[in-house]
Amino acid sequence: MIKGSGIDIVEIKKLEKAVRRWGAVFLNRVFTEAELAYSQKKRYPLQHLAARFAAKEAIFKAFGTNPKLNFKDIEISNDKFGRPYCVINNKRPPISLSLSHTDNYAVACAIIQ
Repeated sequence: MIKGSGIDIVEIKKLEKAVRRWGAVFLNRVFTEAELAYSQKKRYPLQHLAARFAAKEAIFKAFGTNPKLNFKDIEISNDKFGRPYCVINNKRPPISLSLSHTDNYAVACAIIQ
């Protein structure tokens, strides 16, 4: 049974502007240390950060009104096969995620089961 779904798209240039403007303050407010480390290992880190940002927004939308979560309560990771999953406040909820990105956009879909 599906209890909620959400989708979000992020323009990578807008994320880049936020990083240029606010730097580490912005990054540390939105992303966990593990998310930052994962993305920094990639050839194009902003694409991976944008996908994680979109995933967090999609999760907020899937929960609906006022889930009382902030960005750092949610951590987006990948399993050993590369499939994305989320951890919310140190628990792995029944949420299915799909992430994708191009040079210009990142998109994510979240389904709460």
